[in-house]
Amino acid sequence: MELSYGLFICFLLWGGTELCNPHPLWLFQGGTHRPGSSVPPVQVQCLEAQLVVTVSKDLFGTGKLIRSADLTLGRESCRPLASNDTDDVIRFTVGLHECGSSVQVTEDALVYSTFLLHDPRPAGNLSILRTSYAEVPIECRYPRQGNVSSWPILPTWMPFRTTVSSEEKLVFSLHLMEKDWSTKKKSPIFQLGETAHLQAEVHTGSHRPLLLFVDHCVATGAPDHTTSPHYNIVDFHGCLVDGLSDASSAFRSPRSRPDILQFTVDMFHFANDSRNTVYITCHLKVTPAGQDPDQRNKACSFSKSSNSWSPVEGSVDICECCNKGDCGILDSARRLPSVPASQRQKTASRNPRHATEEVDVTVGPLVFLGKAADHSTQGWTSSVHTSVALGLGLAMLVALTLATVGLGLARRRHAASHPVGPESTSQ
Repeated sequence: MELSYGLFICFLLWGGTELCNPHPLWLFQGGTHRPGSSVPPVQVQCLEAQLVVTVSKDLFGTGKLIRSADLTLGRESCRPLASNDTDDVIRFTVGLHECGSSVQVTEDALVYSTFLLHDPRPAGNLSILRTSYAEVPIECRYPRQGNVSSWPILPTWMPFRTTVSSEEKLVFSLHLMEKDWSTKKKSPIFQLGETAHLQAEVHTGSHRPLLLFVDHCVATGAPDHTTSPHYNIVDFHGCLVDGLSDASSAFRSPRSRPDILQFTVDMFHFANDSRNTVYITCHLKVTPAGQDPDQRNKACSFSKSSNSWSPVEGSVDICECCNKGDCGILDSARRLPSVPASQRQKTASRNPRHATEEVDVTVGPLVFLGKAADHSTQGWTSSVHTSVALGLGLAMLVALTLATVGLGLARRRHAASHPVGPESTSQ
């Protein structure tokens, strides 16, 4: 009974029992089964150009069936296919690029990410709900090696100019990393106060060497970075302002590579917000590797011990504007800074047009545990104190009872060994 209750609580926290497993099991490509369960409540099929999501109406395993009207897919809130009341499942069939899904390119895979949202509303005139809010992340991964399409690769006569443009495309990414920065983090689950290790990266291909910067980052409770509540982690063109609070957030210095920038953020949650998820959206941009960092292209961390800002590279004065909160205005053209005249002709001849040099990238959801821990801990502590006090009282009562019984037995034995008779008087 205790195990079933624990699994149910984990499911309420984040749409499934995967929080109880050290390895995240919230992705079921091709409808694979979850260990210990015959059929998972959410099954995902990643087809060549489509995503098929099948959801059991008994989503929470409680016998209380959900309604198709309470389910949506992705940021654009796509609705499921029409179904009958007698059906046991609810289905979505959408294109990989539809419903506001995001795509991420890694070294070995194309990753399409979206989420399934169950947002119940009272039916009719009732004001109660019998099912919970749940948000289930969904991913489809396609290997980059080989041809993922059944169609032949055409045309073979692709112009050289098009080939160069394709080779010079910049691919930005933002990942959660393990504590030693060696590999990507396998689980998005954190305890409140635990440190998240984030790595921003750009794959330059045949592009000239570039230096990557995190211009600004914002945390939200939903994938849309324009929603409220929100919290600025990096602001003012590269100032990690989260370090000004009681957090130890900072950029990692020195860099491992010019096209990589790593930083840490202490996990938090939004007050008066019932969600236990956080999404972090960062605006990434690049400059030529040979260009000196400045106030609009920098990576600055705040040190509480010295009460000052310090850059990952460049002179210290480029971070002074972090205190003022004014480090210049973003260039509306969204371009790389100008290239020196000596290199301009070579760059123009080799790069007929620039690749995208700035982009917003989102990582999440980061799932945190322990939001209600304070209340539960207080209740647990109080019950422990009560139990201890009750135990001591019972122990004292038992001790007094045993002492009373022992004293009674001793008196009886004494009386038996010294009988009392009439006194004799000598005449």
